[in-house]
Amino acid sequence: MIKKLFKNIGPGTLVAAAFIGPGTVTVCTLAGVNFGFHLLWAMLVSIIATIVLQEMAARLGIITQKGLSELIRDEVKNRIIKQLLIVLILIAIVIGNSLYEAGNISGGVLGLETVTGKLQYSLGSLSMNFTSIFIGIIAFLLLYLGNYKILEKVLVGLVLVMSLSFVTTAVITKPNLIAISKGLFIFKSPEGSLLTVIALIGTTVVPYNLFLHASLVKEKWKTAADVSLAKKDTIISIVLGGLVSMAIIISAAGITSTEINSVTDLALGLAPLYGNLAKYFLALGLFAAGITSAITAPLAAAYVAKGCLGWKVSMQSWKFRSVWIFILILGILFSSLGVKPIEIIKVAQVANGLLLPLIAGILLWIMNNESILGEFKNSKWQNFLGLCIVAFTIFLGLKSILKVFHVF
Repeated sequence: MIKKLFKNIGPGTLVAAAFIGPGTVTVCTLAGVNFGFHLLWAMLVSIIATIVLQEMAARLGIITQKGLSELIRDEVKNRIIKQLLIVLILIAIVIGNSLYEAGNISGGVLGLETVTGKLQYSLGSLSMNFTSIFIGIIAFLLLYLGNYKILEKVLVGLVLVMSLSFVTTAVITKPNLIAISKGLFIFKSPEGSLLTVIALIGTTVVPYNLFLHASLVKEKWKTAADVSLAKKDTIISIVLGGLVSMAIIISAAGITSTEINSVTDLALGLAPLYGNLAKYFLALGLFAAGITSAITAPLAAAYVAKGCLGWKVSMQSWKFRSVWIFILILGILFSSLGVKPIEIIKVAQVANGLLLPLIAGILLWIMNNESILGEFKNSKWQNFLGLCIVAFTIFLGLKSILKVFHVF
């Protein structure tokens, strides 16, 4: 039974691996430290929204055997609108992911350094972190193999390690189950929590995951009969990912100090209360979170570039590889040299804030096209949920942009 379960999971787990990166870990840590269990409901809403959108992307990929960026290129007939969409998608995802890759690698580095300490070489004013290069090499080797089955097995394993690490840490803190239930089902926003709510949802409902999922499912499944398998895979994987995020919030809520700015501080803060065991579990979880996102972010960007530019190539082609190699090298350089391109990342955040409701809206439009999906087009209930999510993502996108410019 267990063997059969593992056989039918895969693409959804890669999506979960993509959204549980160091950024998610940090946001969840701050949510728990600052607001306790009160914002668990925001994660619950995020999980539901992610399941709805990712199921659509998976269904689309299986039935059409095309990625989302390919379908946008094929189905948007107005030449000017099509070109604008392609440029916006490429800027927001390919360039944006290259910047976020540094954060992914740095997250994995922090996980290792919590246990090993810094492995840094200095030459005059220049210093290089060798742990970043080590993690970059692991990501490079796995991506260079260009074998979906191997990549899937490695990421499934890492997600399981990450899940066990963070959930075990949460259990060690012995949380109040009644307080957790209230946090999940009572929609309460304590004073000053609105931007944290936006961050929790924004770090879970990720635009590039829609492209990644639609492209990956066709590597595993080829026929309409497989749609139900993809749906189960999506639900199980996203729920598992959501539980990991909730476990981080619960762990962080066990800290009485407010001097917590990252998961590394959380690991150090837990040690005096719950022993070094919690620190090691957190370190392992953060390492797994960093390395999974370090693999999936370049992979997603390569799939987006492939679809937008009309490349008819495989994962082993040099065109495809050149995109993820470029993103991975930039990530390693920024991370190992300690470069923090804050202003450029702000631009990427603005682009992603605009992109999420736009891509969710386009996905919803395509999912109602009977000539593309036939009997697998959206039902009325799916459309209702989709429209609610699009409306909310418009709100989320505007708030994200206002946050970047310190307007709100």
